[in-house]
Amino acid sequence: MSEPDARASVEAVFREERGLLLAALVRRFGDLDLAEEVTSEAIEAALVHWPVHGVPPSPGAWLMTTARRKAVDRLRRDQAYAARLAVMQVEAERAAPAPPPAPDGGLPDERLQLFFTCAHPALAAEDRTALTLRCLAGFTTPEVARAFLVPTATMAKRIVRAKHRIREARIPFRVPGPDELPARLPGVLQVVYSIYTEGYAAARYDLAAEAVRLARILRRLLPDERETAGLLALVLLTHARRDARVGADGGLLLLDEQDRSRWDRALIEEGRGLAEAALTGGPPGPYGVQAAIAALHDEAPDVASTDWPQIVALYDVLLALTPSPVVALNRAAAVAMRDGPAEGLALLDGLAGEPRLRGYHPYAAARADLLRRLGRLPEAAAAYREALGLCETDAERALIRRLLGAVEASG
Repeated sequence: MSEPDARASVEAVFREERGLLLAALVRRFGDLDLAEEVTSEAIEAALVHWPVHGVPPSPGAWLMTTARRKAVDRLRRDQAYAARLAVMQVEAERAAPAPPPAPDGGLPDERLQLFFTCAHPALAAEDRTALTLRCLAGFTTPEVARAFLVPTATMAKRIVRAKHRIREARIPFRVPGPDELPARLPGVLQVVYSIYTEGYAAARYDLAAEAVRLARILRRLLPDERETAGLLALVLLTHARRDARVGADGGLLLLDEQDRSRWDRALIEEGRGLAEAALTGGPPGPYGVQAAIAALHDEAPDVASTDWPQIVALYDVLLALTPSPVVALNRAAAVAMRDGPAEGLALLDGLAGEPRLRGYHPYAAARADLLRRLGRLPEAAAAYREALGLCETDAERALIRRLLGAVEASG
């Protein structure tokens, strides 16, 4: 096997197995830094070994065995480090012994086990999510930074801080007990949804499908928590459009360009039922509200006949639940559909001072679209160029180039 082929095989296996590999190593050795280091060393070993001997029949198992051996070698070489880990694990077990796994009520996926572990209340909420996305969900630091709309350097410091806090506070890497799961649930929901949005935005549908699978597990695990229904409904109602989102040339299509007959009606029906469950029995949560918005989009035969007044009303609720410039941006786009592009543009211009939107390409793209609809084509082209410079993925850049080209041709 050639080196490029071997590298491609390693990268493919790494994308699929990294989360499981890290989760198993952290549970075995109780140290996140050690798990990350030996995982990287196992990948380097595969790049040397596989071009010569071929890809093994079970590449994930090969990586796991190699990483475990390297971890054991590391601990043998550094007896002081091994002793510290042993003391921390004993203290953790004495302070809060992990419950035995229940046959029908435990966490069936090692990645989810670690997601809940990293959602420890001793960590700041954003630090928990950032650490989980970076270390256990396989996101790069720039991808995590994009999810939080902060500079990469800021996010790198946040991740390091979270690791130091885990070490200093001796936070145990153990599966939390059933009574601890509800309090840690919001952080885990955010992680799973961030995995989904990253995969969907970049047309990495394997990653999006993995988030759907994790959301289903969460729903089975905590059926009485309405926000697990809301999250699953939201990802299903969005995932139902995936096949229509890509055109014949492989490029992304906007919502009003999609052939809605290609939307997955079974997923839509399942998502609608879950959305109703999420909104029944008490005050709505943010995922339930977002699912209701997605359901209104999926029920409409076209963009023009979408219930925009109801969508704006739901965004008002969401903005009260989770005030953020991104929610305000989405609400402004809905207002533009209800009241006209001038009204929407005024709202967007009112958000111009939001620091978190300055490097966020959907904000510039939304302004460009409204300027185009108002016939202000030179300004629209300038806004599309700004959006193009902020795009993070090839799929996004190709879409913005197409929209920019259409405006330039019209002008």
